[in-house]
Amino acid sequence: MRYDHAGIATDDANELASLYADLFDVEVVHEETFNGMTVVFLDFGNGYFELLEPQEDGTIATYLERHGPGIHHLALETDDIESALDRARELGIECIDEEPRPGAWGHDVAFLHPRDTGGILLEFVEH
Repeated sequence: MRYDHAGIATDDANELASLYADLFDVEVVHEETFNGMTVVFLDFGNGYFELLEPQEDGTIATYLERHGPGIHHLALETDDIESALDRARELGIECIDEEPRPGAWGHDVAFLHPRDTGGILLEFVEH
């Protein structure tokens, strides 16, 4: 597994992308509207920041209401998401997604429950 991205909840993805682009000298490499949110990826060379701005009620809107802006999840890239989920289940970790589902950028994704992963929402992503 390899680090892929940090998902960051924000009220304004374009404004935050502009700030990070200037601050870190990185580029926006992908933008889309997906699952009721605007998603913007910035390329850091060894991984991405994924900025998540809700466009309607949903998971990210609820997160922002409860916690405010900040890191929502960390994502790890795997070559075999099914095996990664099986390994998590073997270790007694609750899988939020029992099966991979479509994610941003056309990747398959699956999330693990933070109560079983040290308080961090973890995402497996298969490109």
